[in-house]
Amino acid sequence: MKFDYDLFVIGGGSGGVRAGRLAASDGYRVGLAEEYRMGGTCVIRGCVPKKLMVYAAQFSEAFADARGFGWSGAECQFDWGTLHRAVSAEVTRLEGIYRSNLGKAGVEIFDARATLTGAHEVCLSTGQRFSAKHILIAVGGRPFVPEFPGSQHALTSNDIFLMEKQPESVLIVGGGYIACEFAGILNGLGTRVTQFYRGAQILRGFDGEVRGHVAHEMIEKGIDLNLGTDVLSIEAAGDKLKVRCTNDGLTEVDCVLYATGRLPNTSDLGLEAVGVATGRKGEITVDSYSQTNIPSIYAVGDVTDRVNLTPVAIREGAAFVETVFRGTPTAVDHSMIPTAVFTQPEVGTCGLTEDEARAQEPIEIYRSVFRPMMHILAEKPERMLMKMIVSQKTRRVLGVHIIGTAAAEMIQMVGIAMKMGATKEDFDATMALHPSAAEELVTMKEPTPTA
Repeated sequence: MKFDYDLFVIGGGSGGVRAGRLAASDGYRVGLAEEYRMGGTCVIRGCVPKKLMVYAAQFSEAFADARGFGWSGAECQFDWGTLHRAVSAEVTRLEGIYRSNLGKAGVEIFDARATLTGAHEVCLSTGQRFSAKHILIAVGGRPFVPEFPGSQHALTSNDIFLMEKQPESVLIVGGGYIACEFAGILNGLGTRVTQFYRGAQILRGFDGEVRGHVAHEMIEKGIDLNLGTDVLSIEAAGDKLKVRCTNDGLTEVDCVLYATGRLPNTSDLGLEAVGVATGRKGEITVDSYSQTNIPSIYAVGDVTDRVNLTPVAIREGAAFVETVFRGTPTAVDHSMIPTAVFTQPEVGTCGLTEDEARAQEPIEIYRSVFRPMMHILAEKPERMLMKMIVSQKTRRVLGVHIIGTAAAEMIQMVGIAMKMGATKEDFDATMALHPSAAEELVTMKEPTPTA
């Protein structure tokens, strides 16, 4: 049977773009449909604009810290509109690069929604139908807001990047990395931030000590963090929103941002009609090679709800091409992935948490909590945390957790060593780089006593 395309990709995010571009570069006929903007969550409404806003928010502390180093002068003023326009321009620039690279590789782009109508067929919102030998679904995820009285007033992380006016006050609902990152961003830019989280501590799934340390520092920086608290209702009151919560309190804010989780973006995609298997949250079920139960259909990225990170989607897209088009079956290793949370202070983590490691085998904990040199003249009490989890038997480093300036940059390098199987003695044998915060990673000599 002759197909219109060797590969048709549904979704123009990081994973889909990588797969489509690589396959087309190898000479295969590739079509790609994206209904919104090229680049997906990461480029358009996630990692990239968020990190630019993180940088912007950090200047408020930098200006304050500068006084301790002898700098003085007129106070700097922040303008939301200037930042909004600059971030939007950068997102547009990157989207253009994505489109250009796809075009240069030979991918045919369709600015339309695509749905499955068969194991080898897609239908576009334009009415066009195409057959394809292989179909790759890479439609990512979407923010989720639960239904409750007044839930229509809630914004999501998608909306923040479109706001042309800075809110004076905001309530952020959620305790995951997105909620905590935006709490730090808006607080740093001068918005009064209240955060509700229904659980006992923020950042569920991260190391317990990391969670407590970050929560403490967020509160110290002025975020009104309320644990064990959830929203009951939201009511519009003129230009304000009145929020009633589970502790019988009433909070009045300019806007409410919900960051309580994301769901795979699989609604109305045609999966049921074709028979593609999905999980409880709507995620597409795949094997280690990203293949669904329908042999011609594959899925990568957040839509599979494996590890929802941009570099993972890119790696899965590349592995798909190796497997299907280059004859080299390639499974992505989802273990030991370095991860950053751009809270303020930021978190870098790789490997197991202390609780996970203890459940697995006897371990040793090495820990250093210290005030970095950069904070001394600025007279800031903020402290960094370095934590290393080590197997007693093999001496392999099972987990590393860092909180503080440049934690993300450090954990990328640490991740290389951990992926290679580095032991605690390998870290100890590495010469310290002085003066730096990172030297603490190779100078922690004695394990922390356990009760």
